[in-house]
Amino acid sequence: MKRIKEENALVRGVALGVAIGAALGVVFGNIAIGVGVGIALGAALGFEWQRKHDAEHKDKKD
Repeated sequence: MKRIKEENALVRGVALGVAIGAALGVVFGNIAIGVGVGIALGAALGFEWQRKHDAEHKDKKD
């Protein structure tokens, strides 16, 4: 399970962003904007997780 989480960091980030964005959209009254913002933030978070994961594995290979 840990391997799946590590290899799919971008997918995990976007899914988390959509969930948080939908919740914010409900709070602010516009789900579409909330989900859009959530996708953008989730993608950024996922890219960061993926970059961190790749850097850790590059260090282990060296």
